[in-house]
Amino acid sequence: MPEAAHNFVVVVVEPETPGNIGTIARAMKNFGLTELLLVDPPPIPAGSEAYGFAGHAREDVLPNAKTVSFDAVVNKYHTIGTTAITAEDSRHHVRFPYKTPAEISDDLKTVETETALVFGREGTGLTNDELTSLDEVCSIPANESYPVLNLGQAATVLLYELRSLTLTDTQLPDVERERADESDIDRFYEFFTDFLHSVEGREHKREKTALMLRRLIARAHPTNREISTLLGLFRRANILLGEQSYGESNQTDEMDDTTAVESIPEESINAIIESTSSGYEETEAQTSSDGSLCDQSDSADLMNADEDTEMTAGADVGTDTDVETNTNNDNT
Repeated sequence: MPEAAHNFVVVVVEPETPGNIGTIARAMKNFGLTELLLVDPPPIPAGSEAYGFAGHAREDVLPNAKTVSFDAVVNKYHTIGTTAITAEDSRHHVRFPYKTPAEISDDLKTVETETALVFGREGTGLTNDELTSLDEVCSIPANESYPVLNLGQAATVLLYELRSLTLTDTQLPDVERERADESDIDRFYEFFTDFLHSVEGREHKREKTALMLRRLIARAHPTNREISTLLGLFRRANILLGEQSYGESNQTDEMDDTTAVESIPEESINAIIESTSSGYEETEAQTSSDGSLCDQSDSADLMNADEDTEMTAGADVGTDTDVETNTNNDNT
């Protein structure tokens, strides 16, 4: 992620609800901002509602908030005012032109400046006179029939869009997408072609299906493990189907497409499914014993002629959700 070079401050004009101030402080801490300026705020004593909504921002962002005048903000910073209500053209230029949060982020990428993000009152937002004093207008695209977001929500959306300018790192690891070796992907195509010869008698249908799969794999960029799993699955299927070949290559499209699949012995299909299921069960047992999954070391192992070879597959899923729901007044 690029080095953050922008200094943003958040300004809230005449906030009415301490809880909204706390919510904004929390969003600021989430996205790397620290300076909160309040114009004519209500009292915010320690332990008040604002601190309850602020999360860990109660330790720094909220207690360090400063009270300022609106004119002081206008005189010191490049200012961006937020509003849910915009004009349609330049004949009403107080709220036009406007930019979305994403457009604000793009515009400021190459500009190093001190910028104030100015939010209005919960009930009425910023006045026309206040917007006239500000440099730019920002509006969040929302439902036409109800575009007004809660004050804390609006701040969170805007700060999220600006994160590339305010954060140098996030909790997400830098992971480069790994594509499987082309030789293994080509081997998978060969296995799939053999499979089609067992279940589809029409040559032109086999060709179309094989091409469709090639295009799908090209878009998916499968990993080594994913291709290894597919290799194992189709290798097993082809062994169980044996030399079975369905119909003649000159069959016509009038044939029921399900006939080819129905011709496969039911015991063969069940064996394929059981083989795949046993692989997942084995992986789950491995996970419970040592807390980790064993990667398949080499896809070539899956080509072993021993029919007792079983494939393994697994997935780690972890969720740790911390949800806090706040009900506040609307911001325009």
